[in-house]
Amino acid sequence: MQDTQLTRQELHHRRIDMRAWRRSDGLFEVESRLTDQKSADFLRPRTDKFVPAGQSLHDMGIRLVFDEDLTVTAVSTFTDAAPVDDCWDGGHALQAMVGVKMSSGWGKEVRERVSGARSCTHLRELLMPMATTAYQAIAGLRKNRPEPLDASGRPKKIDSCYAYGEERELVLRFWPEFYRGKRR
Repeated sequence: MQDTQLTRQELHHRRIDMRAWRRSDGLFEVESRLTDQKSADFLRPRTDKFVPAGQSLHDMGIRLVFDEDLTVTAVSTFTDAAPVDDCWDGGHALQAMVGVKMSSGWGKEVRERVSGARSCTHLRELLMPMATTAYQAIAGLRKNRPEPLDASGRPKKIDSCYAYGEERELVLRFWPEFYRGKRR
């Protein structure tokens, strides 16, 4: 129950927008854009950068081109607003993601290839959910493919998320031999 006397004052508004497309060359593209805005005029600490209320402190993003196997074939970044001049070059290191497959191990690859001062923190953080956005974009195109299995023959989908946990209904329905929940 919410306290009717409680009020809130917005201090910061972050938007993250992700979209994906099929391209006419047979490849796919996923784009992510992050914007940060303050509700009041803002002087960036340790800089002389003044950002008026409602104007973007950050407005930047990434475009990944990928194939049907989710392998990144090209990376581009853009920065339309940044609080510090050096931020504008923070996307160059993301070229290290070309050739990486957006599947199991993606997060580890992102951390190894573009962590710390090598890249912009904001852009690097966008990479993680871009993989799931890319996967969702082409999931319908891959529905007739055989189920990916691990070395033991167990579907890789099992335990990939809460709904596909080995004790959940979906596993019982589609792969009863791998179900580990309570039988009804």
